[in-house]
Amino acid sequence: MTTPHTVAVLGLGRMGSAVAARLAAQGWDVVGWTRSGRASGTSGTSGASGTFRTTGDPHDAVAKADLVLLALYDGPACEQVLDDIRDSLRTDTLVLNIGTVDPAEASLLARRYGRSYIHAPVLGSVPAAASGGLRILAAAEPEALDRAGPVLEALGTVLRYDDAATAAALKLVANHSLAGAVLALRDALRQADALALPRAQALDVLELGQLGGLVARKRPFLTGQLGAGAATGTGAGTAEFTVGALLKDLALLAGASHAPLGSAAGLADPAADTEADIAVAATAPAVDDAVLEPLRAYIRGHATGDPTHFRDAFLPTAHIEGIREGVLVSWQLDDYCALFKGRPAADEPARSRRLDTVDVHGTVATATMTLTHGPDTFTDVFLLIRADGTWRISNKAYHRHS
Repeated sequence: MTTPHTVAVLGLGRMGSAVAARLAAQGWDVVGWTRSGRASGTSGTSGASGTFRTTGDPHDAVAKADLVLLALYDGPACEQVLDDIRDSLRTDTLVLNIGTVDPAEASLLARRYGRSYIHAPVLGSVPAAASGGLRILAAAEPEALDRAGPVLEALGTVLRYDDAATAAALKLVANHSLAGAVLALRDALRQADALALPRAQALDVLELGQLGGLVARKRPFLTGQLGAGAATGTGAGTAEFTVGALLKDLALLAGASHAPLGSAAGLADPAADTEADIAVAATAPAVDDAVLEPLRAYIRGHATGDPTHFRDAFLPTAHIEGIREGVLVSWQLDDYCALFKGRPAADEPARSRRLDTVDVHGTVATATMTLTHGPDTFTDVFLLIRADGTWRISNKAYHRHS
């Protein structure tokens, strides 16, 4: 059993270039190729006892390689490139795929390339690859993993799994948690802004808590120190993991799990730069104040008992629906307004209302609110629409918790 000495890295984007440079610095002879013809890293360099050069021909890259490492964008790219170079691979060449793909695609590649295929998606971005700090979710035949061990260990810590689909699925779940952390950080920063707290102070405290690792790694992006060009990959300190790449991974997860994926909608701002680092998504400003105004009018209606506020909040065609004493009720706006007598409830000082979520999608939005009215708590779910430049509530459904 021989360990690889020559490694072909196919795909020289941000991650592929960092991996190639790391392996060259650790003593491997690395040949890189990229489909675009453009590489993020530098070719023609030497490490402690290895080299790194690039070629414009993928067949040349793999001809003498003991191990071919794929650092490509998605499953179709992996299939296309492997189909192209398949006849140029030596019979004993290992194929190591660190890309993030659909579990079904991972299984297909594993079946097609058999004992020589290693599916090994990684946790960590460019800095971790450059320092050998990746977490590698590797699935393959034991012999293949043993042969590839020195290469894998040069890149990070190896976690072994039984099959390619499991490794691929775990990577998607991990990236889903990353999206959740970015959105949690965004919410925290928006609250800090609403309280007029300086951004630096807020980040100092957040770095001490559960989001500390993310804040520490991404602080230059969160404070704008890198500038717009850097955040979008057009200057020094380029994006380490882009919004577009994360959205791609979330789409793969949604397709594989067939389960709701709120984080994808939260990140998918049509106005966002998909080439920006994911941290930039955490700095997106709060929703436009205009979409909040009908919701605030709705709160004023409950606080004062004055139905004119509800007429300001709702479209004239709106319906308010829910279960009342076990029976579905569906009020038109006039019927709903007739429930209010123009004065606050006797226990109004003890009542509270909290706006929980607002998600805007172009000319429509959804919102949820929690109302505590005496012994009852209501969850209100709103559908809003913007017509003629003004936001109004088109429908509301509620659940009453007694």
